[in-house]
Amino acid sequence: MNLFIFLFGLIVGSFLNCVIYRLEQKQSFLQGRSFCPYCKHTLSWQDLIPVFSFLFLRGKCRYCRKSISLQYPLVEIATGILFLLIFNFQLCNLAGPSFGLIITCFLIIIFVYDLKHFIIPDKIIFPAIGIALIYNFYQLLTTHYPLSTVLNNLYAAFGASVFFLFIVLVSRGKWMGVGDIKLAFLMGLLLGFPNILAALFLGFLIGAIIGIGLILAKRKTMKSEVPFGPFLVIGTFIALFWGERIIQWYLNLFII
Repeated sequence: MNLFIFLFGLIVGSFLNCVIYRLEQKQSFLQGRSFCPYCKHTLSWQDLIPVFSFLFLRGKCRYCRKSISLQYPLVEIATGILFLLIFNFQLCNLAGPSFGLIITCFLIIIFVYDLKHFIIPDKIIFPAIGIALIYNFYQLLTTHYPLSTVLNNLYAAFGASVFFLFIVLVSRGKWMGVGDIKLAFLMGLLLGFPNILAALFLGFLIGAIIGIGLILAKRKTMKSEVPFGPFLVIGTFIALFWGERIIQWYLNLFII
């Protein structure tokens, strides 16, 4: 079953790569066959086997020999690993893996798109928020999901988004973007309190570490723009899987 879930994740990751590319090109990802972004040649089935086609072709298009971006195998492998983690963790706060798998797809697209283009597309973030809201209220109406849990998620969503809104207003959009506000709202719906605190802390911490590393490596300067969405997505996944343990570990530091 674990092997099946991982392979399924690889296939979904291949589809997510298609979605990301067609979002960039403002094309529909529901129509048309996959093609090489350079020579536009329609790809055959042997060109579309996740990861293995990349390795077999040595990272080059079969037809024009242009290099294939590492984004493609990395997204496929990351999706497979995350699907495997969600399936095994069962994500108690999400009441099962199905919703977690769907949200994972949205978060991966947000991660890659923001990393490449410094923007979180509304076509992705708004449907993700809508699905999270519907799922919360669906669980409330059809299962023993307590009202307090739904309210907790809503409070976390509004609290996180207001926090980011404050940062955007104070910095006049120089430190954060409006997309980060929307992403913070989604994070709150997914994590609730106090896991949202762990995700935000980890997002800022990881962002600071990588930012300082890029400056020391002279890849960036203090005035360079760095997308924050990917760090928030990483913080979200860590909090989903290990948030409670991290918070408990942190609290234990203060217990004598």
